[in-house]
Amino acid sequence: MMIYGLPLIEIAQVRRRAFEAGQRANSFRHARALATPKARVVTQPNVDTLYSTAWLDLSQGPVIITLPPSGDRYFSLALMDAYTNNFALLGTRTLGGAGGVVTVVGPNGVGPKGAIRAPTDWVWALGRTLAVSPQDLAAARAIQDGLKLEGPAGRDPLPAPSRAAPWPELFAGLQGLLRENPPPVTDLRVFHETSALGLTPDARFDPARFDAAQGREIEAGIAEALEFAKGAADSGARRGDWAFPRQDLGDFRQDYDYRAQVALSGLAAMPLNEAVYLRALNRDGHDAIDSRKAWRLRFPPGQTPPVDAFWSLTVYEITPEGQGFLVDNPIDRYAIGDRTPGLVHAHDGSLEIVISPRDPGPPSRANWLPAPANGRPMVLSLRAYLPRADLFTTYTPPSLLAM
Repeated sequence: MMIYGLPLIEIAQVRRRAFEAGQRANSFRHARALATPKARVVTQPNVDTLYSTAWLDLSQGPVIITLPPSGDRYFSLALMDAYTNNFALLGTRTLGGAGGVVTVVGPNGVGPKGAIRAPTDWVWALGRTLAVSPQDLAAARAIQDGLKLEGPAGRDPLPAPSRAAPWPELFAGLQGLLRENPPPVTDLRVFHETSALGLTPDARFDPARFDAAQGREIEAGIAEALEFAKGAADSGARRGDWAFPRQDLGDFRQDYDYRAQVALSGLAAMPLNEAVYLRALNRDGHDAIDSRKAWRLRFPPGQTPPVDAFWSLTVYEITPEGQGFLVDNPIDRYAIGDRTPGLVHAHDGSLEIVISPRDPGPPSRANWLPAPANGRPMVLSLRAYLPRADLFTTYTPPSLLAM
């Protein structure tokens, strides 16, 4: 049950922090700057786009979302249910650059013809607006300002349990989240198989039913589930020395194991037709890279990721809980991509990126991507937005090599 409920818990924790920071249901809140190491709300944030967030409460009626014209600039608004599934993705790929108006209704709501029906009453709407450079931020913010939302005032959400809470508190909180956002009927098998726990959407969890020995078993099972959830890189396909995500990324259906793993290490990941997230692998086939060493990644001429929007390579430190966050460095650079100014290409057109905790000095300094200086292992995430077909068939990124 912990594997099944972890996405509910993680997304509810993000919602809790948003409401504690002053956000209210059915209203947008915009991040006006790109992510920095201070961004510790969502694991593995990108540093390519400005984020816009709304928490839709559809229990009181439908909401109307106005999407701004974005022209040639990449823009997307992902609509995720309480179980982290992307049930609609609006923006450049689906609407073009002209914007539009959509109505979103809850699972039992009534709306106009053509309305988008959400699987749960609570929906996380996460917008991404590309910022080409620091000088481009004003134009990107103007796109954000065009995002509008009309709807009822909405409710305050239920409290969100912490995954580190004692098991009685954790499961009682999870039961509340299940009641707030009932699972689809296609998931009822899970509740039949775990009926001994008494943890269902239509009941109240009673920890007093279990004696001390049973409580220890439950506690051990939760710990085992959380350890398993750290293994996202082991769940996809391997091509060369990179982990490719599964085809059901971002819309997981009954793939509860993968859904839990992504919720912990890559919450809010989008489906593959919108973005592909690749991870460099070490010799053992895992994604924890030794940040104490210096590494190089050389893209041969014409072999950067094939995309119709943009690509980037980002460094994250891995926390003991298995999450990835940006880390401070002396040049405030957290990613290198197709918009990074001042990159130096070789005479043959190849591009070599140096990943190191130390300044490599000239001539590599222009292409330096700082690694964590604290010695923690790191994840190297290669993002490809609006990927072309050959990324799924023939493209393999170059291997990461020690210097």
